[in-house]
Amino acid sequence: MSEKKSRLEEIKAELEKLNINPTFFARKEIRELPNVLSTDEKIVYLVEGRNKTTQHHIILVATDRRLIFIDKEFMYGLKVEDFSYSKVSSIQYEKSLMLASIDISISDNILEIDGVGKYEAELFCEKVRDFMSRPKEYFQPRNEPSVLDQLEQLGRLKENGVITEEEFTEQKKKLINKL
Repeated sequence: MSEKKSRLEEIKAELEKLNINPTFFARKEIRELPNVLSTDEKIVYLVEGRNKTTQHHIILVATDRRLIFIDKEFMYGLKVEDFSYSKVSSIQYEKSLMLASIDISISDNILEIDGVGKYEAELFCEKVRDFMSRPKEYFQPRNEPSVLDQLEQLGRLKENGVITEEEFTEQKKKLINKL
């Protein structure tokens, strides 16, 4: 629990650094971010609005890897949809007098979000377009060793005297928590 809390604090600090101040209505979705994002995934930008179809309050998160829609409703539970930038064929915004709407075309589907701040909608679309224009190789998953591989390596380090028993136990606990 404390690890998730610290990840939530990291995410809140990340949002603050990006000058993103979610409203009271986004708190449920923000609390779900540690469960949705990978530990090393970075938020590029985040907006909140209303799904035109369901009329639910949602957040849209652009990360360094993907685009994520999060809808956490009391009665309906949690709905998370994520898409790689290569699947996004277009993104556009339309400003009205007070707010803006964002339309995202993904695999012959159009997702419409309204009630977004005008400035935030424009910035969000710019950030997503930047990632859409990157080569596909940029988004390939990194070959990271599995937790089991890391545990084996940790055991070898202990056997060879590179790390102490205490360091081994501490690191092992961290790795096992990832499982």
